[in-house]
Amino acid sequence: MNVFDMTGFFNRRAVLTRSLGIVLAGLAAAASLSGCGGLQAAPESTFVLLDGSKKTSADFKGKVTLVNFWATSCVSCVAEMPKLVATYQKYSSQGYDTVAVAMSYDPPSYVVNYAQTRQLPFKVAIDNTGAVAKAWGEVKLTPTTYLVNKRGEIVKQYVGEPDFTALHQLIEKLLAQT
Repeated sequence: MNVFDMTGFFNRRAVLTRSLGIVLAGLAAAASLSGCGGLQAAPESTFVLLDGSKKTSADFKGKVTLVNFWATSCVSCVAEMPKLVATYQKYSSQGYDTVAVAMSYDPPSYVVNYAQTRQLPFKVAIDNTGAVAKAWGEVKLTPTTYLVNKRGEIVKQYVGEPDFTALHQLIEKLLAQT
């Protein structure tokens, strides 16, 4: 290669860059797939509900469940909460459930007050140790929401408010599955 003729160098570099990108994309796709159908099982975790009772992710089996990580100080979380309530009310009689998990930094008294004054119809848990958020992928941003199918597998993750029309379509599809 001539020092002044760099066309071969740039062509080889472009090919290598594209090849590396394709390989990395393939590795990322393979890493994201686990288990049957490429879905990841919901992490084993215990939710401590406001009434002191406990639920585990194993309790999700047989229902389509939405797990929503939120905080009373999160403006987006508070804004989406009425839509979560409406979604729960629309589908709960068909085998759908919701667990709203308050983040560890959220004062428990604020969470209790919010849940009571808004009459949240679904389960509300307080993750006071941060163990649940850690188990679900080191959740730091709120709202972060997971949709779990009847087999206990995570079907979708949302960071920020979901598109509720698309979410409802996905819930309906999952509810129809056996």
